[in-house]
Amino acid sequence: MAEGTVTFFAEKLSNLILQEASVFGEVEGQIKLLRNELEWMRLFLRDADSKRVYDERVKLWVNQIRSATHDAEDVIDEFILNMDHRKRRLNTLKFLPTCVGMVDKLPFIHELDSRVKDINAMIGAIMANRSKYGLEALTASSSSTADQAVSHKEKRAPVVEESDVVGIDDGAEKVKQMLMMKEETSKRSVVSIVGMGGLGKTTLAKNVYNQRDVQEHFDFKAWVYVSQEFRAREILIDIARHVMFPDDEEKRKLEPSDEKKRKLEEMRENELGEKLCEFLGEKKYLVVMDDVWSSEVWSRLQPHFPDRAKDGSKVLITTRNKEIALHATYSEEFIYELRHMNDDESWQLFLRKAFRGTGTTTPTLTTELKELGNKIVTKCKGLPLAIVVLGSLLSTKEKTKQSWEKVLASIEWHLDQGPDSCMRILSMSYNDLPYYLKSCFLYCGIFPEDSEIDAWDLIKLWLAEGFIQRRGKERLEDIAEDYMHQLIHRSLIQVADRRLDGGVESCRMHDLLRELAVKQGKDANFFEVHENMDSTFPISIRRLVIHQNLINHDISQCLYNSSSQLRTLISFSGTIGKKSWGSLQEHIKLLTVLNLSDREVDGHVLPRDIGQLIHLKFLCIKGYGSHVKLPSSIGRLVNLQSLDLGVNHCNIPHSIWKLKKLRHLKCRNCQISSQSQINKCVNGCLGVEQLTNLQTLILKGGSWLEGDGLGKLTQLRCLALRECFISYLKTEFFESIAKLTVLEILSLSFMKGHTKKVLENRFGSVWEKKKVTFDHHNKTLLPGLMPFSHHAYLYDLSLVGDLEKLPKQIEFYPPKLLRLALSRCNLTDDPMMILKELPSLRILELWLDAYVGEKMVCSSGGFLQLERLQLFNLSVLEELIIERGAMSSLKTLKICRCDRMEKLPHGLLEQTNLEKLSLQGSSWHKSIKEIEEAGGEDWDKLRKIMC
Repeated sequence: MAEGTVTFFAEKLSNLILQEASVFGEVEGQIKLLRNELEWMRLFLRDADSKRVYDERVKLWVNQIRSATHDAEDVIDEFILNMDHRKRRLNTLKFLPTCVGMVDKLPFIHELDSRVKDINAMIGAIMANRSKYGLEALTASSSSTADQAVSHKEKRAPVVEESDVVGIDDGAEKVKQMLMMKEETSKRSVVSIVGMGGLGKTTLAKNVYNQRDVQEHFDFKAWVYVSQEFRAREILIDIARHVMFPDDEEKRKLEPSDEKKRKLEEMRENELGEKLCEFLGEKKYLVVMDDVWSSEVWSRLQPHFPDRAKDGSKVLITTRNKEIALHATYSEEFIYELRHMNDDESWQLFLRKAFRGTGTTTPTLTTELKELGNKIVTKCKGLPLAIVVLGSLLSTKEKTKQSWEKVLASIEWHLDQGPDSCMRILSMSYNDLPYYLKSCFLYCGIFPEDSEIDAWDLIKLWLAEGFIQRRGKERLEDIAEDYMHQLIHRSLIQVADRRLDGGVESCRMHDLLRELAVKQGKDANFFEVHENMDSTFPISIRRLVIHQNLINHDISQCLYNSSSQLRTLISFSGTIGKKSWGSLQEHIKLLTVLNLSDREVDGHVLPRDIGQLIHLKFLCIKGYGSHVKLPSSIGRLVNLQSLDLGVNHCNIPHSIWKLKKLRHLKCRNCQISSQSQINKCVNGCLGVEQLTNLQTLILKGGSWLEGDGLGKLTQLRCLALRECFISYLKTEFFESIAKLTVLEILSLSFMKGHTKKVLENRFGSVWEKKKVTFDHHNKTLLPGLMPFSHHAYLYDLSLVGDLEKLPKQIEFYPPKLLRLALSRCNLTDDPMMILKELPSLRILELWLDAYVGEKMVCSSGGFLQLERLQLFNLSVLEELIIERGAMSSLKTLKICRCDRMEKLPHGLLEQTNLEKLSLQGSSWHKSIKEIEEAGGEDWDKLRKIMC
C-alpha cells in the first residue's frame, strides 16, 4: 500500500514541476530533491511493503514513509491553494505594481522552502533507519514483484462468472423442494440456508432462485441483501420495488417521474409494511433475504409478510448463525445446512479457477504440481471462497514447481498467524496484488456491505484518486477497466451485471472480502468507514466514508482532532447542512472527492466558496429529483474531472465551460445557463468546444448546441441530449454528431410541437436545400440526420422525436448496433420491415407511439439475433404478427399498455426460445381466458412463460 502512496504522489509531483515551475520558483531545487527521494523510497518499498506483515520493524518503517509522504502532499497542495488565493486577490487589485505581487508571494515561498527542507530531512532519517535497525536484509522474494513486470497484458475479454459452484447440485435440489413443497395450511413459511462465511450460501440461493421452475412457481419474487447494516425501511422499499414493479429493472430505481414510486420512497416504515402486506395478501410470493446477521431482522420484518398468504408462499433466508434460522423457521425440516466441499469437489473447483483461460477443462499436471496443488487445496478446508480466490491467484502465476511452492509457503505462514483460515488465505491473495491493484481493491470496501457498485462510478473515483497509472497513449478509463478485469480475474470482486457490449455494468464484493478491505484500509490509514458515528475517530484521516445518518453529530466535530487534511468525503446517508460547510472548511480545503450519493443537499444550495476547493476532481450529488443550485464559483474547480448530479434538477452556470479537465458531465435534468454579452466581453466566449477531454456528456439541450462546438469533442463515448428544441437542429449539429466516431452510446431527445411549415419558415433555404439526409426521398422531421455508418463502436442508440420514415438503407445504421430504442416518432410505416435486417440487433424497444400503425409484422428470416422486444404504449397498434422463422433467438417479449391489442401476437407460441412474456393492461384478459379454457399444449406453454 505504501508503495502505491509514494508512487502516486511522485507522479503528481513530477507533473507539477513541469506545469508549475514558475509557481515554485526558488524552491524548485528542494522540490526536485523531494521527488528524487520519493523515487528511491519507491524502489525499496516494492519489497518492504509486502513484507510488513512478517516483521513489526518493517511495518513501522513503512508506516513512517507513508506518513511522511502524506505530509509532503499536504505541504505542496496547501502551497498551490495559497498561490491560487493570492492570484485571485491580486486580480482584484490590478492597479498595484508588479513588485507588490512579488513581495506578496515571498512569505509563501519561504514557508514552502522551510517545510520541504524539514520533510526532506525527515525522509533522510527514515531511510537511514533502514540500515541502522537491520532492515537492509530485505530480499526481492515478494510474490507481487514478479507480477509487476508483466502486469500490462493485452486487454482481456471480460471473464464470464460461473452461475454455479461444484458440489451444490444436491443442495439446490433439496432447497428447491422445500420452497415448492405444498403446505397443509395456507400459512406462509420460512426456509433457511445456514453456513459459515465463504461456504457458498448466496451462490446456492441464487442457483435455486434463478431456476425456471422456481420462477414459474411463484406469482411474485424479490431478492434483497440484508447484511450487518440492517435498515428495515430500506429493506421494505427494496422488496416493494421488486414485487410492485417487477417487469423492468430500470423502473425499480424509483425515477422521480413516476409518482407512485416516489410516494413509495417517501413512506414511513409502518406505512410501507402495511402497503406491502396488503399487496402480498392474495398472492403466492417468494422473498429471499440474503445475509441475515441478527434475529431482530425477522422479528422486525415478519409482521409485514401476510401470515395467511396464498398457499405456498415462502421466505428464504441465508445466515451464518443457526440460532437465527431456528428463530425464523418453525421446523428444522426447513433448514438446509451447507456442508464443506469434499476433496474431489474441492479439487475440481480449484482446477477450473487455476487453469481458467487456458482453453482446457482437464489440464494435465506433472506429479509435482498435482502434489502441490492438493496441499494447497487441503489448506482451504473445503471452503469454496478460499478455493476460488487461491485458484484465481494461481491462474496469474507460472505453472511451475517453484512458483507454486512459493504460494504454498505463503499460505502456511498466513495460517500460522491465527485461527481464521479463510480470512488468512484471503489476506495472502491481497498481499500478492501489485501496488496499483491494492489501492483499487481496498477502495471497493468504502461501499456499504452487499451493495451493487456501479462500475463507471467506481472507475471515475479511481481516476480522481490518482490510482490509474498512464500507459503510453492508452485512455485512462480503458486502463481502469483493465484493472477491474484483473480484480475480477483474481475473484476479489464479482460481476453483478454486464453491459450490452459485454463490459461490466456493476460489481459486488463478497462480505468477507469487504471485511478484509475495511481492515486493511484502516490498518494502512487508507480510509475510515463509519457505520456508527458514535465511534472514536483516529487522529489522521485521509478518506472518510459515512454509511449512517449523523443524527446529533456534525462531521466537523468528528474531524476535530484530525491533524491532516481530508482528501475524500463520501456520504451514503444523511445531509450536510449549511452550517456544517463553514465549520468543515478548515478540514476539506484540499478535498479531491466529494460524493453525496443518494441524498439531498440541505437547502439544495452548495456554498459559494465551493470554488475554493481547487483540488476537487470528483463532485457527485445524487438525489431523488431535487433542485440543486450550483454557484458560479464552480468555474474555479480547474481540476474537476467528473460532475454527476444524478436526476437532480439544476441550472448550471456557464462558467462550467472553463473546466478543461472535465471528462464526465452527467446531469440529465440540468441545463447550462446562457452567457451574457457583457460576460463575453470580459471573459471571452465560453462554449462546449473547450471541453475536449469529455468522455461522457449527459445534459439537457440549450443554445450551447448552436454552431459546431459539439463536433470538437472527439473523445466522447457517451452522449445523451434531452429536450433539444427543434431550433437547434441545424446542419452544424448533425455534422457534429457525424464527427463523433468513437461514440458507444447515443441518445437524442427532441422537443415536439413544431410542424414542417414552422420549420420551413424558421430555417428557409437551410431546411429546403442544405439539409443533409441519407436519402432525399425520406423526409424526416429530424433535418440533417446523417448516416451512422462510420460509428464503428456505437452499440446503443435511442431517438426520441418525430420521424416520418426510417431510412431504408441498412448502411445508414451503426454496423454493430445491439440496442435500438425509438420513442414518440409517430412512424406511419411498419418499422419492422426495415429493422429486421439489422444484423447484430439484440434489443428493440418502441415507446410512446413510436409507431402509429394498426398492424406490425415480423417477417420470416428477420431479427435473427433479437433477444428482447419491448412495445410500450403504442396506442394505435391492434395486431402483432410473428411469422414462422422470425425472431428465432427471442427470449423476452414485453407488451405494456397497447390497449387496442386484444389478441396475443400471432405466432407467439411457436417461439421455441421464448422464456419470459410480460403483458400489462386489461385488453388481454379475454384472449388469455380462452386459451386457458381450451387447455392443452398452448395453455401449458403460455402459463410457463407468463410473468
